[in-house]
Amino acid sequence: MHKTILSSDQTLQKIKRIAFEIYEKNFEEESVVLAGIKGEGYEMARLLEIFLKEISQLKVHLMQIDLNKDDPHTSPVQFDLDKQLLSRKVIIVVDDVLNTGRTLAYSLSPFLGVSLKRLQVAVMVNRAHHSFPIFADYVGYALSTTLNEHIQVKLTGDEIGVYLS
Repeated sequence: MHKTILSSDQTLQKIKRIAFEIYEKNFEEESVVLAGIKGEGYEMARLLEIFLKEISQLKVHLMQIDLNKDDPHTSPVQFDLDKQLLSRKVIIVVDDVLNTGRTLAYSLSPFLGVSLKRLQVAVMVNRAHHSFPIFADYVGYALSTTLNEHIQVKLTGDEIGVYLS
């Protein structure tokens, strides 16, 4: 059984607010790259792209980061955009939940070999159980939970929202 933390409308409003914040912090840029972590992180990046195109003239490039979330050091992190296109760009890594920071820490590794202009992080929910020194520049909702509780963000289908179980 799960408890609704954010309804569909509230979830989409939070993502739209993040899009405004991204634009506010990057309004002088010609373009940004939204790098969504496969799954709901990528779906959130896709929604951010839609909202950014509605509110700004920013050119938005969307890419997907693929890694093994359960055991990220067992296989390389992959993404679907040429590394050369990332040079001197603002990259915003997007994920659904920031819990320990492990997934985000590993997802940043491919960017370390690229000369970036700026690297930022956007998450829907920040749970603040950080084991890695990762923080989010853009947060939809900060939520204190116990370690036993599980947060689920759904951004596709009929049950869009944020849920606690």
